[in-house]
Amino acid sequence: MTKAVYPGTFDPLTYGHLDLIERGSKVFDEIVVALGDNPLKTPLFTVEERKRMIVDHTKHLKNVKVDCFEGMLVDYLKKQKTNIILRGIRTVSDFEWEFQRALTNRALKKDVETVFIMTSEQYSFLNSSLIKEAVSLGGDVSAFVPASIGKLLRERLLRKRVF
Repeated sequence: MTKAVYPGTFDPLTYGHLDLIERGSKVFDEIVVALGDNPLKTPLFTVEERKRMIVDHTKHLKNVKVDCFEGMLVDYLKKQKTNIILRGIRTVSDFEWEFQRALTNRALKKDVETVFIMTSEQYSFLNSSLIKEAVSLGGDVSAFVPASIGKLLRERLLRKRVF
């Protein structure tokens, strides 16, 4: 059985993430979407809120599990009894960044393999920061995130605005 861990912050979960999870679920017997609690980032949503987003939008995929982790990804892989990391690539600059991360993970644990799946072209420009910025400026992001997540984004970001 092949199991892959798809780590990320998922703040918020986007159609790009969902596309990668769906496509990865066809390649691997099991996907663990691993919500990392990165101390270097300041997410808009709590870990619990982000986990709920992922669970709600992947429940139709029977071989996808959602979990949270702290610390080193290579240690989490050992806990999950796998050595495979799933990552998405949108652009050449993504590849450069992900290539460095893959080599670092392999240096930390020699048997770690990173499998890259190219993002579907309609999501190749998406990233969570741009989506949050668009919402904060009153933009419509319904093409980028599920409606329930768009609603949460509007509530969270527009509440901060001073008129």
